[in-house]
Amino acid sequence: EAIATRGASAVIPPRKNAKPCKPTSAGAIARNEAVSAQQYLGRTLRRRWSGYHRRSRVETKMHCMKLLGQSLMARDFDWQVAEIHVRIAVLNRYTALGIPVTEPVG
Repeated sequence: EAIATRGASAVIPPRKNAKPCKPTSAGAIARNEAVSAQQYLGRTLRRRWSGYHRRSRVETKMHCMKLLGQSLMARDFDWQVAEIHVRIAVLNRYTALGIPVTEPVG
């Protein structure tokens, strides 16, 4: 109910053995929809359909950003933005270096 009062939608995945409950509140109705979607689509497709996989991608990128330093060196906001852009460029370059090049054999 706390999620519904803020006008947000819950993206919490139900457990594997989740069963629908009585639809007495907005949260219970949303949970029942998630349970039925999981039973119909399967766990993997439901997560992609609901956008849940984006959460883990964001957490992974934030972890990579923190590997370059826990805090920003710049004090001015504009310089902080520039520092973040530089860090992102460095991470993108590291990612590009790590992607394997596949070539056909034969």
